[in-house]
Amino acid sequence: MESRVLFSSQFNFPVNSPLKNRETSIAPFTPPRNVLSLSFRSSVDRFAVRIGPRPFVKAVSFAPKIVAEVDDGSRDEPRRKKLAVFVSGGGSNFRKIHEGCSDGSVNGDVVLLVTNKKDCGGAEYARSNGIPVLVFPKAKREPSHGLSPSELVDVLRKYGVDFVLLAGYLKLIPFELVQAFPKRILNIHPALLPAFGGKGLYGIRVHKAVLESGARYSGPSIHFVDEEYDTGQILAQSAVRVIANDTPEELAKRVLHEEHKLYVEVVAAIWEERIKWREDGVPLIQSKENPDEYY
Repeated sequence: MESRVLFSSQFNFPVNSPLKNRETSIAPFTPPRNVLSLSFRSSVDRFAVRIGPRPFVKAVSFAPKIVAEVDDGSRDEPRRKKLAVFVSGGGSNFRKIHEGCSDGSVNGDVVLLVTNKKDCGGAEYARSNGIPVLVFPKAKREPSHGLSPSELVDVLRKYGVDFVLLAGYLKLIPFELVQAFPKRILNIHPALLPAFGGKGLYGIRVHKAVLESGARYSGPSIHFVDEEYDTGQILAQSAVRVIANDTPEELAKRVLHEEHKLYVEVVAAIWEERIKWREDGVPLIQSKENPDEYY
């Protein structure tokens, strides 16, 4: 039986995050500083490993100190959030998120699709489902097509977008967008960051690098976006075992399967306002079943 591994945070705890002091609707908190939690999930059981005074516990549970809390009057039933998704290709993660919105597993709606390739599979899927498609950035050969960074921000605000999700979008997000949506832009990367990330590492290149390194595990990472490639705070990861005779294509297929599940789970947690921030800038996810448990 294959188990899933959800890593709640990075192994080093940065004190100063560039996004730490910006306004956000997500409430920060302070758990015990000497605890690193890893949550393992399978169809049979869920358990956690904890590095600290106790080497193993059934689940990570603590009462965090809430530093700031935003009460918008909708805590019992969070309003449906508006989502913009960015893609450059087929958009399989975008499709899964859209399906989650349609079947009720995600309390939100995809209101915009942004792409740098107007004829890509993700854009075609959006059009067929009545979702407006925007081109960003401006094409060099067709400067009349596409938006500038400031125009993009204006359109996202006009549509009332709450969160931006990158789902296979290969362009660097401009500073203007990061500033306009602090702690509200997420990206999914097909490897366990901070390894195998950065400019030029995307798609099949990532899986080739993992196999060449001899790493025994890979898997998707979901992280908040800053002004660089793949350097924002990690929110969630899911481990996929590397098989001895794997090809990059075989590994990519198994990692993509985990991406589809993990991204929908994280988006659901965002919509349900279960993302919490420690004082040192590390984000964690609050368990839906047990509010005293974080992973």
